[in-house]
Amino acid sequence: MKVLTKLAAGAATMVVAIAGTTLPADALTIAQNKAAQTRLNKLGCYAGPVDGKIGQMTQAATIRFQAANKMTQNGSLAGTTYSRLLAASAKRCDVRAVPASGGGKRIVISQGQNYLWLIDAAGKVVRQGGIIDNPSYLKPGTYSTGSKCGRAARIKRNTDGASLYLNNFVRFAPCGIGFHQIPTYKSNGAQIHGDWLLGTNKKASHGCIRVQKSMSDAIWNFTTSSTKVVVVR
Repeated sequence: MKVLTKLAAGAATMVVAIAGTTLPADALTIAQNKAAQTRLNKLGCYAGPVDGKIGQMTQAATIRFQAANKMTQNGSLAGTTYSRLLAASAKRCDVRAVPASGGGKRIVISQGQNYLWLIDAAGKVVRQGGIIDNPSYLKPGTYSTGSKCGRAARIKRNTDGASLYLNNFVRFAPCGIGFHQIPTYKSNGAQIHGDWLLGTNKKASHGCIRVQKSMSDAIWNFTTSSTKVVVVR
Protein backbone atom coordinates (compact mmCIF):
# COMPACT_ATOMS: atom_id res chain seq x y z
CA MET A 1 0.00 0.00 0.00
CA LYS A 2 1.21 3.49 -0.75
CA VAL A 3 1.88 5.45 2.45
CA LEU A 4 -0.25 8.58 2.75
CA THR A 5 2.62 10.87 3.68
CA LYS A 6 1.62 13.80 1.47
CA LEU A 7 -1.99 14.07 2.54
CA ALA A 8 -3.18 16.47 5.19
CA ALA A 9 -4.31 14.83 8.42
CA GLY A 10 -8.02 15.34 7.76
CA ALA A 11 -7.85 14.00 4.24
CA ALA A 12 -5.73 11.03 5.26
CA THR A 13 -8.07 9.96 8.01
CA MET A 14 -11.07 10.41 5.73
CA VAL A 15 -9.55 8.19 3.04
CA VAL A 16 -8.84 5.46 5.56
CA ALA A 17 -12.23 5.71 7.21
CA ILE A 18 -14.19 5.63 3.96
CA ALA A 19 -12.14 2.97 2.21
CA GLY A 20 -11.75 0.80 5.33
CA THR A 21 -8.09 0.43 4.45
CA THR A 22 -6.02 -2.09 6.36
CA LEU A 23 -2.83 -0.41 7.55
CA PRO A 24 0.46 -2.16 8.29
CA ALA A 25 2.16 -1.12 11.53
CA ASP A 26 4.65 1.22 9.84
CA ALA A 27 2.13 2.97 7.61
CA LEU A 28 0.80 5.54 10.07
CA THR A 29 2.16 9.05 9.74
CA ILE A 30 2.61 11.40 12.69
CA ALA A 31 -0.50 13.25 11.53
CA GLN A 32 -2.48 10.01 11.53
CA ASN A 33 -1.16 9.11 14.97
CA LYS A 34 -2.38 12.47 16.24
CA ALA A 35 -5.74 11.93 14.58
CA ALA A 36 -5.98 8.55 16.34
CA GLN A 37 -5.04 10.03 19.72
CA THR A 38 -7.58 12.83 19.29
CA ARG A 39 -10.28 10.32 18.41
CA LEU A 40 -9.38 8.00 21.30
CA ASN A 41 -9.64 10.91 23.74
CA LYS A 42 -12.97 12.00 22.25
CA LEU A 43 -14.30 8.47 22.74
CA GLY A 44 -13.30 8.43 26.42
CA CYS A 45 -10.42 6.00 25.92
CA TYR A 46 -7.81 8.35 27.45
CA ALA A 47 -4.76 8.29 25.20
CA GLY A 48 -3.04 11.17 26.99
CA PRO A 49 -1.30 14.02 25.13
CA VAL A 50 -1.88 14.35 21.40
CA ASP A 51 1.78 14.23 20.38
CA GLY A 52 1.87 11.75 17.52
CA LYS A 53 3.96 9.29 19.55
CA ILE A 54 2.46 5.86 20.12
CA GLY A 55 3.68 5.21 23.65
CA GLN A 56 2.25 3.07 26.44
CA MET A 57 -0.68 5.37 27.21
CA THR A 58 -1.85 5.39 23.58
CA GLN A 59 -1.40 1.62 23.39
CA ALA A 60 -3.50 1.20 26.56
CA ALA A 61 -6.19 3.51 25.13
CA THR A 62 -6.18 1.44 21.94
CA ILE A 63 -6.72 -1.74 23.96
CA ARG A 64 -9.67 -0.12 25.75
CA PHE A 65 -11.10 0.83 22.36
CA GLN A 66 -10.54 -2.69 20.99
CA ALA A 67 -12.18 -4.23 24.07
CA ALA A 68 -15.22 -1.95 23.85
CA ASN A 69 -15.57 -2.69 20.13
CA LYS A 70 -15.01 -6.45 20.52
CA MET A 71 -11.75 -6.56 18.58
CA THR A 72 -8.47 -8.38 19.21
CA GLN A 73 -6.77 -6.57 22.09
CA ASN A 74 -3.20 -6.03 20.97
CA GLY A 75 -2.78 -2.26 21.44
CA SER A 76 -1.87 -1.73 17.79
CA LEU A 77 -3.54 0.79 15.48
CA ALA A 78 -2.52 -1.35 12.52
CA GLY A 79 -4.89 -3.64 10.66
CA THR A 80 -8.53 -2.56 10.78
CA THR A 81 -8.32 -0.80 14.16
CA TYR A 82 -7.51 2.60 12.64
CA SER A 83 -10.47 2.60 10.25
CA ARG A 84 -12.81 1.27 12.96
CA LEU A 85 -11.60 4.02 15.28
CA LEU A 86 -12.43 6.77 12.78
CA ALA A 87 -15.78 5.30 11.77
CA ALA A 88 -18.98 6.98 12.95
CA SER A 89 -20.07 3.64 14.43
CA ALA A 90 -17.08 3.46 16.84
CA LYS A 91 -18.20 2.69 20.39
CA ARG A 92 -17.01 4.71 23.38
CA CYS A 93 -14.63 3.24 25.94
CA ASP A 94 -16.23 4.77 29.04
CA VAL A 95 -19.94 3.99 28.46
CA ARG A 96 -20.79 0.40 27.62
CA ALA A 97 -23.82 -1.86 27.44
CA VAL A 98 -24.19 -4.25 30.37
CA PRO A 99 -23.69 -7.92 29.37
CA ALA A 100 -26.51 -10.39 30.01
CA SER A 101 -26.31 -10.95 33.77
CA GLY A 102 -29.79 -11.43 35.21
CA GLY A 103 -31.59 -8.80 37.25
CA GLY A 104 -31.56 -7.05 40.59
CA LYS A 105 -28.80 -5.21 42.38
CA ARG A 106 -25.48 -6.57 41.23
CA ILE A 107 -21.91 -5.98 40.15
CA VAL A 108 -21.10 -7.30 36.69
CA ILE A 109 -17.52 -8.11 35.67
CA SER A 110 -16.60 -8.68 32.02
CA GLN A 111 -13.22 -10.35 31.84
CA GLY A 112 -13.21 -10.06 28.05
CA GLN A 113 -13.71 -6.30 28.23
CA ASN A 114 -11.59 -5.73 31.38
CA TYR A 115 -14.59 -3.80 32.73
CA LEU A 116 -17.25 -3.71 35.44
CA TRP A 117 -20.65 -2.16 36.17
CA LEU A 118 -22.47 -1.37 39.44
CA ILE A 119 -26.21 -1.81 38.89
CA ASP A 120 -28.85 -0.85 41.46
CA ALA A 121 -32.06 -2.70 42.29
CA ALA A 122 -33.97 -0.72 39.65
CA GLY A 123 -31.53 -1.81 36.94
CA LYS A 124 -29.77 1.54 36.65
CA VAL A 125 -26.02 1.62 36.06
CA VAL A 126 -24.68 3.79 38.87
CA ARG A 127 -20.99 3.39 38.04
CA GLN A 128 -18.83 1.69 35.42
CA GLY A 129 -15.14 1.52 34.64
CA GLY A 130 -12.04 -0.44 33.77
CA ILE A 131 -10.41 -3.18 35.83
CA ILE A 132 -7.29 -5.30 36.05
CA ASP A 133 -7.91 -8.97 36.84
CA ASN A 134 -6.54 -12.44 36.17
CA PRO A 135 -9.10 -14.76 34.51
CA SER A 136 -7.03 -17.86 35.33
CA TYR A 137 -7.96 -17.39 39.01
CA LEU A 138 -11.59 -16.26 38.73
CA LYS A 139 -14.03 -18.38 36.76
CA PRO A 140 -17.28 -17.09 35.19
CA GLY A 141 -20.31 -17.50 37.41
CA THR A 142 -22.39 -15.85 40.13
CA TYR A 143 -20.87 -14.95 43.49
CA SER A 144 -21.80 -12.70 46.42
CA THR A 145 -19.89 -10.30 48.61
CA GLY A 146 -19.31 -11.45 52.17
CA SER A 147 -17.06 -13.50 54.41
CA LYS A 148 -15.38 -16.47 52.73
CA CYS A 149 -13.24 -19.25 54.23
CA GLY A 150 -13.55 -17.66 57.66
CA ARG A 151 -12.02 -14.39 56.44
CA ALA A 152 -13.50 -10.93 56.89
CA ALA A 153 -15.86 -9.68 54.19
CA ARG A 154 -14.49 -6.13 54.16
CA ILE A 155 -11.13 -4.71 55.18
CA LYS A 156 -10.55 -1.00 54.80
CA ARG A 157 -6.75 -1.34 54.69
CA ASN A 158 -5.93 -4.88 53.71
CA THR A 159 -2.33 -5.95 53.21
CA ASP A 160 -0.49 -8.48 51.07
CA GLY A 161 1.56 -9.33 54.14
CA ALA A 162 4.58 -7.62 52.66
CA SER A 163 5.05 -4.17 51.13
CA LEU A 164 1.57 -3.36 49.78
CA TYR A 165 -1.85 -2.20 50.95
CA LEU A 166 -5.01 -3.40 49.19
CA ASN A 167 -7.31 -0.56 50.23
CA ASN A 168 -11.12 -0.89 50.33
CA PHE A 169 -10.91 -4.68 50.04
CA VAL A 170 -14.37 -6.25 49.47
CA ARG A 171 -14.35 -10.06 49.33
CA PHE A 172 -16.73 -11.86 46.97
CA ALA A 173 -15.17 -15.23 46.03
CA PRO A 174 -13.26 -17.94 47.91
CA CYS A 175 -10.95 -17.56 49.46
CA GLY A 176 -9.00 -14.37 48.94
CA ILE A 177 -10.58 -12.84 45.84
CA GLY A 178 -12.10 -9.40 46.18
CA PHE A 179 -12.26 -5.87 44.82
CA HIS A 180 -9.69 -3.30 45.89
CA GLN A 181 -7.91 -0.15 44.82
CA ILE A 182 -4.78 -0.60 42.72
CA PRO A 183 -2.26 -1.72 45.39
CA THR A 184 -0.27 1.04 47.08
CA TYR A 185 3.18 0.89 48.60
CA LYS A 186 3.21 1.02 52.40
CA SER A 187 6.36 3.11 52.27
CA ASN A 188 5.00 6.10 50.33
CA GLY A 189 1.33 5.49 49.42
CA ALA A 190 2.01 5.45 45.67
CA GLN A 191 0.11 3.01 43.46
CA ILE A 192 2.09 0.18 41.86
CA HIS A 193 0.82 1.31 38.44
CA GLY A 194 -1.24 4.14 37.01
CA ASP A 195 -5.00 4.30 36.53
CA TRP A 196 -4.41 4.50 32.78
CA LEU A 197 -3.65 0.76 32.68
CA LEU A 198 -7.13 -0.14 33.95
CA GLY A 199 -9.40 -1.60 31.29
CA THR A 200 -6.49 -3.32 29.55
CA ASN A 201 -4.80 -6.71 29.46
CA LYS A 202 -1.33 -5.18 29.91
CA LYS A 203 -1.26 -6.11 33.60
CA ALA A 204 -2.59 -9.06 35.59
CA SER A 205 -3.57 -9.17 39.24
CA HIS A 206 -2.94 -12.05 41.63
CA GLY A 207 -6.62 -12.98 41.40
CA CYS A 208 -8.39 -9.88 42.73
CA ILE A 209 -10.13 -7.10 40.81
CA ARG A 210 -8.08 -3.89 40.82
CA VAL A 211 -9.93 -0.61 40.28
CA GLN A 212 -9.21 3.09 40.61
CA LYS A 213 -9.49 4.75 44.03
CA SER A 214 -12.88 6.38 43.39
CA MET A 215 -14.32 3.12 42.07
CA SER A 216 -13.06 1.26 45.15
CA ASP A 217 -14.88 3.83 47.29
CA ALA A 218 -18.04 3.32 45.23
CA ILE A 219 -17.85 -0.48 45.55
CA TRP A 220 -17.26 -0.19 49.30
CA ASN A 221 -20.42 1.90 49.68
CA PHE A 222 -22.41 -0.24 47.21
CA THR A 223 -21.77 -3.50 49.07
CA THR A 224 -22.80 -2.68 52.64
CA SER A 225 -24.75 -5.97 52.65
CA SER A 226 -24.39 -9.15 50.61
CA THR A 227 -24.37 -8.15 46.95
CA LYS A 228 -24.53 -10.37 43.87
CA VAL A 229 -21.44 -10.41 41.64
CA VAL A 230 -21.78 -11.83 38.12
CA VAL A 231 -18.61 -12.70 36.21
CA VAL A 232 -18.81 -13.19 32.44
CA ARG A 233 -16.12 -13.79 29.87
